[in-house]
Amino acid sequence: MTGRPAVEDPRAARTRARLRAALLAECAERPLAEAGVAAVARRAGVGRATFYVHYDGLEALAVDTCADVVREAVDALHAWRGRPDPVHAPPALREFFAGLVPHAALYRELLAPGGGGPLGRVLHRDLRARSLAERELVGAADAPLVASAVAATFAGVLADWLHGLLDAGPDQVADQVWQLLVALHMSRCPVPGRGRHDSTELGNRAFSPPGTPRQTG
Repeated sequence: MTGRPAVEDPRAARTRARLRAALLAECAERPLAEAGVAAVARRAGVGRATFYVHYDGLEALAVDTCADVVREAVDALHAWRGRPDPVHAPPALREFFAGLVPHAALYRELLAPGGGGPLGRVLHRDLRARSLAERELVGAADAPLVASAVAATFAGVLADWLHGLLDAGPDQVADQVWQLLVALHMSRCPVPGRGRHDSTELGNRAFSPPGTPRQTG
């Protein structure tokens, strides 16, 4: 990422948003390697000097742009309410994968198979931190272990799908990723002296965002 402050100045946030949108528009017409700072800045309606106030170069902007799309999807997932369906992904995850299709070439330049590359490192860091915080909040077992597995799984499957290593459409891969994430969160839930129902409930608590109503039964 680019080291954004915890509370970002609204004007800086708007400028960054314009630059991210401009990059996506530019890369819809040509590969990232053929894009230029001047062209992106012109699309965003800012000067080159302003561009460099916010980003070191096009790769930094591209990583921030792609990671921001993932962050929005993760936020949407954590805003979802209800008990997890272990088979079918929530609409937000399906929409995320479908929305990547027009920009797949850009993502492939930044995300190597297996989840490596500059974008992969950012995704792993952000997703692991989010998962770790939520599991620790509810007292779920092995929070660091599961957080690492969740981040690696999501980034790795996303990368392999974008590179054509997985034969699945957006909806199908969304369901598959969701099933893996649910299984990971549930895998470390059994607690000695508790029955299966209690373990399942703890898994739902660890998976769902704070404040989500928990169903029992």
